[in-house]
Amino acid sequence: MHRPDAGSEDEERDGIQRGVFYSHLDRHVRPFIELIDFLRSIGIEKDLALPAIAVVGDQSSGKSSVLEALSGVALPRGSGIVTRCPLELKLRKCFGGKWKAKISYQGVVETFEDPSLVEIHVKTAQNTLAGDGVGICDDLITLEITSPDVCDLTLIDLPGITRVPVTGQPEDIGDQIRRLILKFIKKQETINLVVVPCNVDIATTEALRMAQSVDPEGARTLAILTKPDLVDKGAEPDILKIVNGQVVHLNKGYIIVKCRGQNDINQKISLADATRLEMEFFKNHHHFSPLLEQNKVTTQCLATKLTQDLVDHIKTSLPYLTDQIREHLETVKTELKKYSTGPPLERKKMGPYLTERLIDFIEKIHELCRIGNSSEKNLHTCLRPVFQQWDSYLSNTKGSFLNKVAAMIKNYDKEHRGRELMTFSDYCVYEHAVQKHILGLQEPALDVLKAIGGII
Repeated sequence: MHRPDAGSEDEERDGIQRGVFYSHLDRHVRPFIELIDFLRSIGIEKDLALPAIAVVGDQSSGKSSVLEALSGVALPRGSGIVTRCPLELKLRKCFGGKWKAKISYQGVVETFEDPSLVEIHVKTAQNTLAGDGVGICDDLITLEITSPDVCDLTLIDLPGITRVPVTGQPEDIGDQIRRLILKFIKKQETINLVVVPCNVDIATTEALRMAQSVDPEGARTLAILTKPDLVDKGAEPDILKIVNGQVVHLNKGYIIVKCRGQNDINQKISLADATRLEMEFFKNHHHFSPLLEQNKVTTQCLATKLTQDLVDHIKTSLPYLTDQIREHLETVKTELKKYSTGPPLERKKMGPYLTERLIDFIEKIHELCRIGNSSEKNLHTCLRPVFQQWDSYLSNTKGSFLNKVAAMIKNYDKEHRGRELMTFSDYCVYEHAVQKHILGLQEPALDVLKAIGGII
């Protein structure tokens, strides 16, 4: 079993295991990760955004492959829009336990213990939320993985940016995806991982432009260059200029990674073997091998940098989170002061408590009704406009009611009158007309009652 304080040899051996973050989770990192995890566990995230990592990239840029390499789980991949819903991947560290996962979306919660089922469950969730076509959905899919090989971390995979809709997609699919991505990456608590293939012009990458629009100084943006094996021969120096920040400068910089491709998956190359092959690729590459010493290549270098960047980001966010929590706490305290002590749990005290509350309520009503002695506005003065409006409404219905009665009498005399004299219609007919009229008054009467209750 891997020991947290083991030497570099143990770290190198375990580094290629699933969840390469774990090998870098040392003592100075752990407290900050556990703090954010604790805040999530008590529900703080419902009111405040907590530090997280969002993976952004153009369509088929290799986003899911990067997320897969970092988290150690296989996610849906292929051509076209693969990530059709935001996927929040929660990695939870356990000691000595087994791998298990829980996926939740739209009220559905499923648990499973086979890592190979992750892709199937995610696809099922996406089809449920976004349909079986090629559309997208804003609804969040949460996949929580508990494993001894990961650390407490939250990663968010977002749909790939597309420009031209394909068959079955709405014309504004590109705008829909951009709005969805911006909703996540604009949060100051989010680190943006911009994924760009090495064989495209980075200056024209929409994902990088979007990240720059919400983070102009690049303070929380890290660019990941994928597919280095597809770089045209002779174009390697251009890639080195990008990595060194000579084309588009980013404060967090660039890292090149070589993740599993579709051919590797077809050959059943495991994630651990893919990590080893990635290291061999960069060691043997004439142009990229010097970047190993600079920690600017390999998924493991990315994990190291991203872990430290996340901790630094948490440190920066903590003062803001503290202020927000205090502000929310003061708001709740102020709200609680408006309420008196709750009802007693002892049965013998419930009756006196209820009596006391009723007497208190009656006294308040009397005070509101007292003329000239109340600090508040007189209750009769407040209610009089409501009753006047209700009286006006009833008066307006009088004419229509009389017309309905006249029509009813005429219809009765024509179709139902027997031996009785004219205009002496059956009582049940009048009763039905009155009941129908009262039924029509029920909804506006309830509205008046609510208005009175609100005033009181």
